[in-house]
Amino acid sequence: MPAQHVSRREFIKRNSLSGLGAVLAPSLLTHAATAATDRPAIATSHSVAEPPALLGGKPIRSKEWPAWPVWKPETDEKRLLEVIRSGVWSRAGVVTEFENEWARTVGAKRSLAVVNGTNALITALAQLDIRGGDEVLVPPYTFIGTVAPILANGAMPVFVDIDPATFQIDPAKIEAKITPRTRAIIPVHILGLPADMPAILAIAKKHKLAVIEDACQAHMAEINHQKVGTFGDAGCFSFQNSKNLAIGEAGAIVSNNDLFMDRCFSYHNYGNPYGMASGVIGAGTIMQGNKQRITEYQAAIGLAQLKRLDAETTLRNENAAYLKAKIETIPGVVPYKLYDHVTRAAFHLFPFRYKKDAFKGLSRDIFLKALSAEGIPCSKGYATLNNMPYLNDAFQSKNYRKMYPKKQLDFNQYVTQNHCPENDRICNEEAVWFTQNMLLGTRADMDEIADAIEKIYRHADKLVSLK
Repeated sequence: MPAQHVSRREFIKRNSLSGLGAVLAPSLLTHAATAATDRPAIATSHSVAEPPALLGGKPIRSKEWPAWPVWKPETDEKRLLEVIRSGVWSRAGVVTEFENEWARTVGAKRSLAVVNGTNALITALAQLDIRGGDEVLVPPYTFIGTVAPILANGAMPVFVDIDPATFQIDPAKIEAKITPRTRAIIPVHILGLPADMPAILAIAKKHKLAVIEDACQAHMAEINHQKVGTFGDAGCFSFQNSKNLAIGEAGAIVSNNDLFMDRCFSYHNYGNPYGMASGVIGAGTIMQGNKQRITEYQAAIGLAQLKRLDAETTLRNENAAYLKAKIETIPGVVPYKLYDHVTRAAFHLFPFRYKKDAFKGLSRDIFLKALSAEGIPCSKGYATLNNMPYLNDAFQSKNYRKMYPKKQLDFNQYVTQNHCPENDRICNEEAVWFTQNMLLGTRADMDEIADAIEKIYRHADKLVSLK
């Protein structure tokens, strides 16, 4: 999804990076303005005393970061070549095998592969009968692919502000947004960090709301050792090229509800009866549907990637924990917080909040330029999704004007009602991202990230005059 906004898929292409995470101890916040020379240095493997690269100094890093996606011909190509040579390329047994493996991996009864994560959400919403006139609660800190499916089904997105410490939808703000028209909540495990599902599920149960988890960035993340995507009525995943399991383009729905999954299968195959093979004609179409099937060779790529996913997730978590220990004492750097019941994160992205006052007033834009100049790619991440023109474009469509009263489609009023100040601050002032492939590096790579941040902190007074 994502005034300048970088999409999830564009971001990996442009920046080729990875995660970061920690929580700045409260006691450190009181020292945010402490001069760099007055505080002990973090242990570094590079000289942070040298001038910043942005001012002509030597960059901390000159090596390439780990490439993504990973493809190992010696282990990955045999099955793919078999599929290609078979001539059976439309959905068949290999897709079913991938679906079974994905369901087993996340601990769900069933899985359905579809063309992408966006259409996984479209399908799930449609088969939970979320339609025109309904409202769906959703966080604003996400990719457009979370909100577009709500509009595609004719429903109205209602934005619930985030908890800035976790970057996730704030459960304490959900009930104030519930109306008689509210039908569902879409918690988004954004950045690969789990949302507070126990609290969200309790609210959903109280108000009889459906829960569709957007786990598109959260492969293998866990709450109390249960995989995200398996808590709600449905879980939706993406296997787009930047994702922690990369196929190029694909997605999946998981659920333990057989009737729901039967309907999803029919929907993804033109609305033909559940179980009908692709290409079969004349059996009779039983429901409104679409064509969202993936190919056999996509599934073969997914099966190859799946073999490495658990080990890669462990490595990301280990490097994230190490990096946290390296940077959590730097004033002005406030790494994210995980909820207490999170037993594993996915770290599709590694975010922290940047507090410019601790960096002598150095703007986030210059901080990012300085960090990039040190060889550490980075991004400010999402722009505010809850006030973009795509919403008004939907509201002015013929369908929306027929389904909703004119007052409800007043865009200025909508933006006011859906104002999310915490999200504004994260998007416009504070968020800094690294992408997941960086966390597949070494401890020395993590040292270089920390050294670069420390170097900028120590020379912020020289950088602050740059524009």
